[in-house]
Amino acid sequence: MGRVALVTGGTRGIGEAISLYLKESGYTVVANYGGNDEKARAFSKDSGIVTYKFDVSNLDACRDAIGRIEQEVGPIEILVNNAGITRDGTMHKMDYDQWYDVVRTNLGSCFYVSRCVIEGMRERKFGRIVNIGSVNGQAGQYGQVNYAAAKSGIHGFTKALAQESAAKGITVNAIAPGYVATDMVMAVPEAVLEKIVAGIPVGRLGDARDIARAVEFLVSDDASFITGSTLSINGGQHMY
Repeated sequence: MGRVALVTGGTRGIGEAISLYLKESGYTVVANYGGNDEKARAFSKDSGIVTYKFDVSNLDACRDAIGRIEQEVGPIEILVNNAGITRDGTMHKMDYDQWYDVVRTNLGSCFYVSRCVIEGMRERKFGRIVNIGSVNGQAGQYGQVNYAAAKSGIHGFTKALAQESAAKGITVNAIAPGYVATDMVMAVPEAVLEKIVAGIPVGRLGDARDIARAVEFLVSDDASFITGSTLSINGGQHMY
């Protein structure tokens, strides 16, 4: 059995691609999901990947679920913090719930889930954590002060945790995807999507497997000297 990898938000979109790619690469994958039972059942049936439903924005729920996973599957040696939501709106119209839900789910979950696995990783002197940020956390985006703030926070979280963990054999890195052809992005109005693609130098949206391949490399033994880094995968949309 390969190392156990937990992917949050791992049954849809980028998370689904990561889960599948890691399984193809020989890892024992566990995929978390939050709400869509029908999609999760279909994903598990098609892929053979076990799924666990729990709220990554709730610390107690994370503790309970991760305890079950480690008892039923094995110690989590690889964590991909991918779960995220959007609640878009301009700042002057945004209400508290739109702000809090996004920050708690997108950024808070990185702390909650990582907190539940970090002690075991430190004891075993091995761990790989990859946090999924966003180009919009690097460059900002109109109507997404909540999302941009949360994703930007992920990049700082990554660097700090990497410094704390390096001596214990744990690497912590982030990936900042650009616009990827997931269901959420493809639901954008055609005129808006054309404008987005026009701003990407390579001239296309990303593929979810572009992100998955990078995750697989960062969690491998070959990437043991890479930590605290943010890898931008955005087709040249934002360079710095």
